[in-house]
Amino acid sequence: MRKISLVTGGSRGLGRNAALSIARHGGDVVLTYQSREADALAVVSEIEALGGKAIALQLDVGDVSTFASFAERLKIALQRTWGRDTFDHLVNNAGHGDVAPLAEMHESAFDKLVDVHFKGVFFLTQTLLPVLADGGRIVNLSTGLTRVCAEGWSAYAAVKGAVEVLTVYMAKELGHRKIAVNVVAPGAIETDFFGGAVRDTPEFNRFFAGMTALGRVGVADDIGPMIASLLTDDNRWVNAQRIEVSGGQGI
Repeated sequence: MRKISLVTGGSRGLGRNAALSIARHGGDVVLTYQSREADALAVVSEIEALGGKAIALQLDVGDVSTFASFAERLKIALQRTWGRDTFDHLVNNAGHGDVAPLAEMHESAFDKLVDVHFKGVFFLTQTLLPVLADGGRIVNLSTGLTRVCAEGWSAYAAVKGAVEVLTVYMAKELGHRKIAVNVVAPGAIETDFFGGAVRDTPEFNRFFAGMTALGRVGVADDIGPMIASLLTDDNRWVNAQRIEVSGGQGI
């Protein structure tokens, strides 16, 4: 039986790549999007072309008040599409970037980072636990910037650091259900994250490439397959780990 993975923020960037990589590994996908419905439906079509099943559901991961209704919509969609009451894997990918020196970070921007990257991950996972199958997997997304510093990223890196700690506690508390929980920490990636800054701004690209042992920044194809591999039985004994996928950033 094909496993079902829920990937938040699956309409573009790393989420899109992870969703497609999961499909190539023989999985089906529920992907969420905040506002880019057309992009999300395009990913659904790509997964169907690979022989899998996929659906797209709208979700704002920064708005905890919507999570209960999302869970109800998810249960209806699972039953309608797969004849199931549960899904197997949760990939907490959705996010955004906001950069400012410590002295210039606005509280509203800080709060949004917390809401999306930490509070959203915590409470969405909590809400979906009754729908997540025993023996399933959770993969959270962090960043290489929790280990090496780049000026202006303190707030973003700090909330991702919180997710790394949360991952270990999730693994401990969900172990009795045989649910493995890990965190993947990408380095700088050429996507439209943070307005495509790494991809489109030569000085950003050169800066992060210069920090990386392999001499370049990453691309989505460097990350999505890693996420998908953590959901397979080949990695069934990997649990409570921070796995950096950065090409050797900052060494």
